[in-house]
Amino acid sequence: MPIPIRRRAIARAAWIAAILVFAASCRSPQSDAYLIEQIRQMGDELNASRQQASDLQSQLDSLRGVVARQDTLLTRIAGMAGIPR
Repeated sequence: MPIPIRRRAIARAAWIAAILVFAASCRSPQSDAYLIEQIRQMGDELNASRQQASDLQSQLDSLRGVVARQDTLLTRIAGMAGIPR
């Protein structure tokens, strides 16, 4: 029993559509490599930013210690001079 022409045309169109969808969904390895490199560079920049924030935080902590020592020194000098705080 032969398949009707209309059914055969629909089946052929479905196969063509499936092949086109498959071909359109294939990605280029070069674009994947480019994307991976971009993500890697973003990660490196993010790590550098974190390191810089860590360095700034330790500098800030150091400066707070210096200010606290100077405040203590000024308070002692003021106390020795009899100047009320």
